[in-house]
Amino acid sequence: MSGSGASGSKDNTRAEEFKRATAGVLRAIAEVPDVQVNFQPGPSGLAGKRARLPLPTRALPPAEMAKLRGASDAIALRLRYHDDAVHAARSPARREARDVYDALEQARVETIGSRHMEGVSANLRARLTEECEAEGFDRMTRKDQLPVQHALALLARERMSGEPVPAPARRVLDLWRESLGEEANGALEELGRSQDNQAAFARAARKLLAVLALAEAEADAEPDKQDEDGEEGGEQSGAQDNSQEGSSESQSDTDSMLGAQPEEMEGEAADDEGSDDADESAAAAEGDDRPGGPQPRRDRNVQDAEGAYRPYTRLFDEEVSAEDLCDPEELNRLRQQLDQQLQHLQGVISKLANRLQRRLMAQQTRAWEFDLEEGLLDAGRLSRVVVNPMQALSYKRELEMEFRDTVVTLLIDNSGSMRGRPITVAAMCGDILARTLERCAVKVEVLGFTTRAWKGGQSREKWVQDGKPRAPGRLNDLRHIVYKAADAPWRRARKNLGLMLREGLLKENIDGEALRGAYRRLLMRSEHRRILMVISDGAPVDDSTLSVNPGNYLEKHLREVIRDIEGRELVELIAIGIGHDVTRYYRRAVTIVDAEELGGTMLKKLTELFDEDSDLAWRMAAAERSAVVV
Repeated sequence: MSGSGASGSKDNTRAEEFKRATAGVLRAIAEVPDVQVNFQPGPSGLAGKRARLPLPTRALPPAEMAKLRGASDAIALRLRYHDDAVHAARSPARREARDVYDALEQARVETIGSRHMEGVSANLRARLTEECEAEGFDRMTRKDQLPVQHALALLARERMSGEPVPAPARRVLDLWRESLGEEANGALEELGRSQDNQAAFARAARKLLAVLALAEAEADAEPDKQDEDGEEGGEQSGAQDNSQEGSSESQSDTDSMLGAQPEEMEGEAADDEGSDDADESAAAAEGDDRPGGPQPRRDRNVQDAEGAYRPYTRLFDEEVSAEDLCDPEELNRLRQQLDQQLQHLQGVISKLANRLQRRLMAQQTRAWEFDLEEGLLDAGRLSRVVVNPMQALSYKRELEMEFRDTVVTLLIDNSGSMRGRPITVAAMCGDILARTLERCAVKVEVLGFTTRAWKGGQSREKWVQDGKPRAPGRLNDLRHIVYKAADAPWRRARKNLGLMLREGLLKENIDGEALRGAYRRLLMRSEHRRILMVISDGAPVDDSTLSVNPGNYLEKHLREVIRDIEGRELVELIAIGIGHDVTRYYRRAVTIVDAEELGGTMLKKLTELFDEDSDLAWRMAAAERSAVVV
């Protein structure tokens, strides 16, 4: 065997041994022997008793090993010292407050574990320092550059552990310390005193959130009973049984160094609601109907209320299934019309779709693990027994490549400017894409967005009846259409796509809220990988809204939504502009001149995305197949 092949085999064996050791240590620290540990490309996370860790490279440099150990220890400590029920009982309603609340709890469990285990402390410290550097905390010069959940978790960690924060974060945290005030500092001290009792710690965390106007103050109802419950379920000196797999909604993601970043885990999708400033402004305009009444607004540098995006009312907005907008006979007729118009185009797109299908199936190629003590007899290595009868028989086991389950959402602009060839091609491309990816076990959702009326609608009529108050915000009735839900099979939804050809359906486009709605639907999915592809032919336009608001009102909101989605990195966002430059909005985008190019462009961009991990998958498969003990 060549030297390079032997080296690759040793590296692969070393990586497998490291994975087994890391999983074993995680179970031992967590004191949960049945926790499932999976190594997959992407960030780490925890849902119930399923832990996900980044897939290590075969070379396994020391920095990567330290980072993996730190991620493993953070998950293990969460399992050991955290009680989902206690945590969920006081979880605040607002997204920003929940992020801080979850980050503080993660800091608590890591502090307790670091106090009792020196090796764990070193791993977590190295990981925290590395991630502070990666996030660029040392380059921050203003307080508002550091997200509040990161700042408060670092400050709480400092109070609980007595150790200084990592060097990259010290300068920006000094700015936070100066602005906290006595009450906030008192709440932080209380967090340090109550760190061994989760129930008491949760109360102190809510007190801190109330002091900083991030959440409403709690009523002190039945404190004695709560303390007793906390004594029974919150003592953190020993192991806890965290078998509440159904409460993953309250489980924060340990991918973040502070455990506060939302991740691609099951049950956490609904957390994104209310996350952006625009939605908070909308809630303030309409009256917040969430528990606790209107939420206090936090102190931040934002534009005044008149410039912040908000709908005047949501009473007349609708999210509707395509089959509810017309009768079955008309849907059949529209589908036949769509098929007739695109007979010549279907062959070209189908060839490209088949190419994408082959690539996806290739990523699921199976490999073998050799030199095992049990399994299938490895006939290829029987020669060793012939040469040396004392040599033990060698067995092998078939492995399935780790292929992340994926969901793709196709969001299609249903505005009037898409009428004719663009919307026809978009409908057929969505049809072929859904059919192709379904064969590869990739879920596909097809959505459309438009308005219910031209130049306003019932929203504008209500505004007029109310006396035309200044700066009303969005003045039109949204219509978001579900042509195909992610879990609906293609054969049942194919007729719905013909609805795009219906006369009178395509009106105006308010892209920002449509993009936010599609994003939220994706976050409700349990798949590890989520892709959102937007197809549009122009900037957002709604004459009714723009006539009484600044000219860039809708476009500015769209930019804010895109920046928020791309910044969170929970969803991979792609945009295709038809005759319109969308690269000035989206980080990953392409512009085409002719609608006929749409099918090829869509499949090309998806192929590029799925190919990002395929090189690693092929290298690992090849290494497994060629691994030979020398």
